[in-house]
Amino acid sequence: EILSLPGLIYVMLNKPLGVVSATEDPSQRTVLSLIKHPHVHLLHPVGRLDKDSTGLILLTNDGQWSHRITAPRKHVPKVYLAKLAEPLPTTAADQLQQGVILHGETEPVRASQVDILPEQQVRITIHEGKYHQVKRMLAAVGSHVEQLHREQIGSLPLDPKLATGEWRLLTSLEQQWVLMAS
Repeated sequence: EILSLPGLIYVMLNKPLGVVSATEDPSQRTVLSLIKHPHVHLLHPVGRLDKDSTGLILLTNDGQWSHRITAPRKHVPKVYLAKLAEPLPTTAADQLQQGVILHGETEPVRASQVDILPEQQVRITIHEGKYHQVKRMLAAVGSHVEQLHREQIGSLPLDPKLATGEWRLLTSLEQQWVLMAS
């Protein structure tokens, strides 16, 4: 019997609340459970998105591509929209761009861009991907995140046609956009 390999697979998912960014979990629903693809078992999430965060997550079976996106030294930007409990002061935006020390860390992390928006929202761009980084950065300047949504990775925005929980394959051009700085 002739078997054929599936080739490289690249997926964009609009992750809903309550789903973990893992390949398997004994007690919680994972991002893989949302993907209806014959080779879903070969995929892994590219980085993480917290269980209580929504938005763009990528999945692939291409380890090198995944590493180029997640490695801190590659400086691939990730853009998040945060809804805050209180408005973010302008001074806090400046502080985030200059760098803050997170609890339990010794080196400062910084946002490459911070845009204060109406309705207690802030758009923040980071290049790393530390544990709960955006929430911890905003907490370091006295803010509390109520909702967090990833809008973009590299130059690739979340497809606005994808409803929450929906996915689609990336085009070859989009695969390149991810690795381009915005």
